Amino acid sequence: MSDDASAADGGRSLLTSDTLLLAVILLVGVAGSGIARRFLGELGYDTLGMVVYVLGYGGMVVVIWWGWLRPLDITGPMDRE
Repeated sequence: MSDDASAADGGRSLLTSDTLLLAVILLVGVAGSGIARRFLGELGYDTLGMVVYVLGYGGMVVVIWWGWLRPLDITGPMDRE
């Protein structure tokens, strides 16, 4: 479904390009780096596998924070005077 189709139904669609990008980043960050860590460990590069996993997972956290969490305006209730 394209963004135009999403806008046509009032923006209520859950499957937007932004949602798909977030899902891909989560999949690659968790599963991709975990699979790479496993294969490197089986080949005898256990330390390199741990570094790849930490960088992959940490990179995913930074990208999600930068792209989705940082722009949020999270504030508490404002005092009414």
